[in-house]
Amino acid sequence: MPGQPGVEVQVTTVAGDVPETQDIERWVQVTLDAADYSGDATTTVRIVGGDEIQALNRDYRDKDYATNVLSFPAETIEGLPSELHTELGDIVICAPVVLREAEEQGKAPADHWAHMLVHGTLHLLGYDHIEEHDAEAMEALERRILGQAGIADPYGATG
Repeated sequence: MPGQPGVEVQVTTVAGDVPETQDIERWVQVTLDAADYSGDATTTVRIVGGDEIQALNRDYRDKDYATNVLSFPAETIEGLPSELHTELGDIVICAPVVLREAEEQGKAPADHWAHMLVHGTLHLLGYDHIEEHDAEAMEALERRILGQAGIADPYGATG
């Protein structure tokens, strides 16, 4: 029976200023709504430290450094009825990197967390920023979603 998409939150780091579970769930849901997602698949959001995300970034993207957010869309299984496709994918966010970036960019940590959750969720939905026109569309949607919550343009001038 279709319902609201679920969000599973896993926190594996002791870094401070990690959003509350309900805030993580809200940002994922707001993004799904803004992108007109109508499914009910579950998203896993995993908050990690630098070593874990660096290993994932190295193993899956051949980039050996800790990054802020990685998204892993779930693959559709050939022949599986759509109502049984229960996973949208995983978002992995590195708490130390997000907190460092927020400080360096003069952003409120909560605002930067919101941006990373919106950005990661859009990647699960197939948005990307490899080609300039795709980046423009993705960034415009991010700006709209965040702007509706009173969060400044994450790509604008930083302090």
